[in-house]
Amino acid sequence: MSYSALLNLVCSRCQKKAASGVIQQTCPDCDAPYLCEYDLERVRASWEKHPLVEREKTLWRYHELLPLQSEENRVSLYEPMTGVWPLLGYAKKIGLRHLYVKDEGILPTGSFKARGASVGLSRARELGVRAFAMPTNGNAGSAWAAYAARAQIPALIVLPSDAPRTPRKEMIAYGADVYVVDGTIGDAGRLTQALCKATGVYDVSTLREPYRLEGKKTMGLEIAEQFAGGLPDVIVYPTGGGAGVIGIHRALAQLQAMGRIQGPLPKMVIVQAEGCAPLVRAFEQGEDVSVPVNHPFTSAFGMRVPKALGDFMILKTLRETGGTAIRVSERQIADTRRQLAQDDGFFVCPEGAAAFAGVDVLRASGWLKEKDRVLVVNTGSGLKYTDDAPFDVPQASDVGDFSRFIERVSMRD
Repeated sequence: MSYSALLNLVCSRCQKKAASGVIQQTCPDCDAPYLCEYDLERVRASWEKHPLVEREKTLWRYHELLPLQSEENRVSLYEPMTGVWPLLGYAKKIGLRHLYVKDEGILPTGSFKARGASVGLSRARELGVRAFAMPTNGNAGSAWAAYAARAQIPALIVLPSDAPRTPRKEMIAYGADVYVVDGTIGDAGRLTQALCKATGVYDVSTLREPYRLEGKKTMGLEIAEQFAGGLPDVIVYPTGGGAGVIGIHRALAQLQAMGRIQGPLPKMVIVQAEGCAPLVRAFEQGEDVSVPVNHPFTSAFGMRVPKALGDFMILKTLRETGGTAIRVSERQIADTRRQLAQDDGFFVCPEGAAAFAGVDVLRASGWLKEKDRVLVVNTGSGLKYTDDAPFDVPQASDVGDFSRFIERVSMRD
């Protein structure tokens, strides 16, 4: 059997099929994202003959359900299966018995964006792509810059001028051509799209090519393995462009179609910030698409997306699974980030903190029940955002300045 069971591409909106063996961007008729279609029977047969448990513990263990046709074209920095574990302190505080986290911060470049970069750039190289351009809020840019260096493919990356500093430094270190714009990721996207149309450079913006999503899909494939005894009742995801949510649900649906998952799929929940919540508003109003946010703001920069290209797919996923959409404040994000660090020794990114804050809101409202098995995806390492971490450090000059610590110790005696 070939390395991949990829058949063709299909438009996510009009359902027209397209060839997968040539470079494609979005559907020429409706500008909607293309999705990959696979021969699921071939995948099932291959996985039965060569069980997943016997394979390498990287995202490439699922290669039949990924688009790369030849292993020789892999662009990899070793993308391990990310861990899942319970968060006992925070769970007890908010009243949940079973709260788990899947931590994407251990991936190369420190975020889930490495999944899309590895698979997307591997397929791009296989199709003969010679250079690419993209907008970013930070983490996607650092991931794609790293994999571009690995593949020795020129990369142009454009980001808002107020984007986090650490990812920007990474992009420069990896040798990408990096530019800033005075505006949002939407403004950066319009500029890169204009460049790509004028020059023919490959546009790897979120959902503007078919293969980045396939990398994100591996989160769902891993979750199915890690919860082999029974999937979570709810999966909570911090959402900007939404490829993670779409990918996870798509993976689980494919596994269900192959007979590897029985029963209903988890309810999908998205969390956005109050200052940029177009999907939450659309969900609440019963709309199928979102309206762009004019002046988006949030410290969780990965969620600062005025309008997601795949908004209609995200909203459909929420409704089909019985999920919901919730917004949280900047104070809730900051407080939750601190609580997780101090209660569970877990330093999350602001986006991850937003997701956990959303869990607290849903538990307090009664939408989540005490017995529900809840999985939260932390999309990146907190170390990517140390410049802006809300932790003040007092100065000491003598032993008396340590009174706060001494009081804490005495209270435990």
